[in-house]
Amino acid sequence: MARPKEFDERAAVGRAMDAFWARGYEGTSTQALCEATGLGRSSIYNTFTSKHALFMRALDHYAERGITARTALLGESGTGVERFRALFAYTIDEEVEHHGRGCLVVNTVAEFGERDPEIKARIDADTRRHLALLSACAKEGQLDGTIDGRREPGAVAEFAHSTVAGLRLMSRRGAGRAAMEAVAAIALDAIAAK
Repeated sequence: MARPKEFDERAAVGRAMDAFWARGYEGTSTQALCEATGLGRSSIYNTFTSKHALFMRALDHYAERGITARTALLGESGTGVERFRALFAYTIDEEVEHHGRGCLVVNTVAEFGERDPEIKARIDADTRRHLALLSACAKEGQLDGTIDGRREPGAVAEFAHSTVAGLRLMSRRGAGRAAMEAVAAIALDAIAAK
């Protein structure tokens, strides 16, 4: 008879996510995953089947947390430009708090590019969700007169999404709050109605 699992699988995925986020996929050994999760090798492989499968679960966990947070942030009241300002400020605050850890999704794109089709599909799905959310925010901003109406909402969404990714990369390379805030101000100026 198989022994029942004696651990919280979701918590283990969260701890593995933190390990991958800090070191990247290649930089996170199975031993590091054992240490991060508190599980033995056999428990990791019996539950998750492989390092890659655990990474996929960790990436999904991270993406779900991210879209939930962005939906709440961008769903708050305020004008369109105020919501984009809040998004950039939230990103900067998060980077300062986490000391330049960046974004697991952005870090994964930098590490893998397009070489792993399964990871690429997950990242593409996450990107589509974020772009839809940002595009809706841009449309609302155009309706309230705070976002430049000459720009396509989808283009504003791509620009804002790229700005967030750029802020995350700035943080990874050690840029401080003031530098990131200067970039955010330029980005807001670029999308705001004149």
